[in-house]
Amino acid sequence: MHAPADLAALPAPGNTDPALRAVALFEAAKGVVSLVGAGALAFAGAARLQLWAGMLLARIQGHAPGTGWLQRMISADSVRLVALAIAAYGLLRLVEAWGLWRARAWASWLGCVSAALYLPFEVHALVRHPGWIAATVLAINLVIVAILGRDLLRRR
Repeated sequence: MHAPADLAALPAPGNTDPALRAVALFEAAKGVVSLVGAGALAFAGAARLQLWAGMLLARIQGHAPGTGWLQRMISADSVRLVALAIAAYGLLRLVEAWGLWRARAWASWLGCVSAALYLPFEVHALVRHPGWIAATVLAINLVIVAILGRDLLRRR
């Protein structure tokens, strides 16, 4: 009896592509950092963020802290919404990392499409503000798209 074609395309356990594992670890790290950031944002709360925003604007603009536009945008609801969005992003990255570690095709699709979505913005950033940071971010995403694209082509 033959295995279905999609199961036969999966690598044997322990024979996972090291590049795919590296991308999985990178995505897991992004997920963990995002969840920590979301927790820190929620823990800080709107009042503390308003204070910090006022201090930052005062430092940038060179006058005493006051109620600026940035402070007015920060509310308990907006902080919760942003923290929730960051947490959802982090969970998505962790799910993707799990799928990549287990060599699942859906995770390669998810990672390839999500990384490719950033590429036009990263090229724009590099053109507008050339520098090693923009170039490094673009290069990392190009490598990720190449690794995941290669994995998807290999499965065909």
